[in-house]
Amino acid sequence: MDDHADHRTRRERREHLLALEHEGWGSLCDGTGAAFYGALMTADGVMVLAHGLTLDREQVIASLDDAPTWDAYEIREPRLIDAGREGAVLAYRGRARRGEDRFTALMSSHCVHRDGRWRLALYQQTVVPSQD
Repeated sequence: MDDHADHRTRRERREHLLALEHEGWGSLCDGTGAAFYGALMTADGVMVLAHGLTLDREQVIASLDDAPTWDAYEIREPRLIDAGREGAVLAYRGRARRGEDRFTALMSSHCVHRDGRWRLALYQQTVVPSQD
């Protein structure tokens, strides 16, 4: 494959994974997060959350069943990191708001291509300290 095709494929992968990330945040805003992440995560997938929790797929689904929704979110500075032929990491700065509560973190989603589609294997958050 030539260099141009490699760049196009990388660009398409980045845009597809960024779209999935937006869909995920959208599901957290509209209350459908449990179904969305239940379908997106690999069977052995985990989320490492900012406040010291590590949840497996089933725990993620259960925690999102009754979770309050977010009012708004932003994804800033998205970067794609190749992780082999069948993997990629989307890293970004995320911001979310729920009422008066604000949340800012560095986030990464490690996705793998399985069963003909991209699946979430590992999601990680690192809180960015408030700079008030």
